[in-house]
Amino acid sequence: MYTIGELSKRSGLSRSTLLYYDRKGILSPSGRSESNYRLYSDADLSRLNLILNYRETGVSLKQIKQLLDSKTNQSTTILEQRLSTLNSEISQLREQQKIIIKLLENDSPHRKSRTLTKETWVELLRAAGLSDDDMHQWHVEFERNMPEAHQDFLESLGIEPKEIKKIRQQSEH
Repeated sequence: MYTIGELSKRSGLSRSTLLYYDRKGILSPSGRSESNYRLYSDADLSRLNLILNYRETGVSLKQIKQLLDSKTNQSTTILEQRLSTLNSEISQLREQQKIIIKLLENDSPHRKSRTLTKETWVELLRAAGLSDDDMHQWHVEFERNMPEAHQDFLESLGIEPKEIKKIRQQSEH
């Protein structure tokens, strides 16, 4: 059994956070000492580690409680919703990034940017010895094996949606 202080040290969470989790019914101690101190079991520690994993994904405490209290496996649905939200946020951030790069184009060199453009990517592939046919085959394999990741990658290069659609359609053959 672990005291709240020991659990705090093991998890890196503050004592007040653990008390908050107890009040919210997310993590309650398995027992109490003779002095009425909270005592946590190995199962409680495992539950806390699961809570921490869910928190790292950005899942809300309300959803974490639902996940932990659910008799059915809701984790897939909740995590897929979170992934969809993240993908949307990433897409919005890419758009903001493209706008900022365009605004900075006249004032600072592109090479300081942490973005990869379509042109730079094609140059890298050519420098590696890939022909147009090799690059087409690369897209075909990417589309066949990981279509969503292919979409994300093309978006990350700043390619317009119309061209992405064309590339993906050509990659289906």
